[in-house]
Amino acid sequence: MNADPKLGRRDRALVVVRDADVRRGAPTAGYPQVLDLNPFALERERILPPGAAGPHGAPYKMLRTQVLRRLDKLKARSLAIVGNEPGTGKTLTAINLAIAVCADPDRRALLVDLDLHKPAIHRRLGFEPTAGVDDYLRQERPLNDALVQLTAYERLLVLPARERCVESSELLAWARAQELIREIRQRDSERILIFDLPPALKTDDALAFSRHVEAALIVVGEGRTQRRDLVRTLELLRDLPVVGTVLNQTREVVDSYY
Repeated sequence: MNADPKLGRRDRALVVVRDADVRRGAPTAGYPQVLDLNPFALERERILPPGAAGPHGAPYKMLRTQVLRRLDKLKARSLAIVGNEPGTGKTLTAINLAIAVCADPDRRALLVDLDLHKPAIHRRLGFEPTAGVDDYLRQERPLNDALVQLTAYERLLVLPARERCVESSELLAWARAQELIREIRQRDSERILIFDLPPALKTDDALAFSRHVEAALIVVGEGRTQRRDLVRTLELLRDLPVVGTVLNQTREVVDSYY
């Protein structure tokens, strides 16, 4: 895949900023860890290939286009992916939506694992982080120690969670969470931030973090999510614009257009 020449100019600009940070001794100086991923493992986990290509890419591209149009209308750049309960496929939706966003040559995304009860993004992608967003939120590691650049996905950065956190809702409600977003925005104000959050009805994490994010996408599972649970989730997040609802695990047969 050829690199976007405009992306190259952005990268050089970021390097200049980071070099300046080094001279000032800022704690965020440095570069993200760069990782190669196993494409066969990604396929096994149903992760989209670069460019959101392949037979499963079209639905995620459709989702991407609808989500981005609504985010643009809200003038928003941050999105929480929220399920009602475990097993609805929200983490896979978050990963593949981020990949689909980055398939647009004018977009960049940062995928953040904030399901601190059961972090899974690194496992689905097939790597073990040496530092995570949990370390950053506890003020134990700088942001760059936890950021991961995936070589095959040119415009996608990943911020994994390293381990389960008992005090997750306190970390997400703390001002340090707002500092996380502020620091990311200082680096790239146009990047779409996608946060994978725990099920809204199982913990208070999504509610605690909702004041730090601009919009939400609700993921439900056919045969798993009850109408009353969806209504309760919408009530809990009533102060947060919801850009849509994704139905996963549908048994309906959909004919391919091509």
